[in-house]
Amino acid sequence: MVCVATHVMAKQRKMRSKFSRRAYQPGQERNAVGSNLQKLRVARGWSQEDLAGRCQRNGWDIDRVIIAKIESRIRAVTDWELKKLSEVIGVSPNELLGLLNK
Repeated sequence: MVCVATHVMAKQRKMRSKFSRRAYQPGQERNAVGSNLQKLRVARGWSQEDLAGRCQRNGWDIDRVIIAKIESRIRAVTDWELKKLSEVIGVSPNELLGLLNK
């Protein structure tokens, strides 16, 4: 009986850890645009909510929380999202990626 209970408890811990929230860990960044996105947004005087609203008006259903996750580099950005962000901000995707020399 003890073995079954131990196995069930171990399985529950494993399931919790699989779906639990992951905190930011240095070296595990999921995108290359987060820091540049934040700099460009702040330079325009926009809040995260403002940027999300502009993205929504441009056809992307996004909210402030997703913008925050992108900026903190804990959420990946697809190529389509990169294109939308660059259109909304008014820069090239290369500039958003930080590939242009300034």
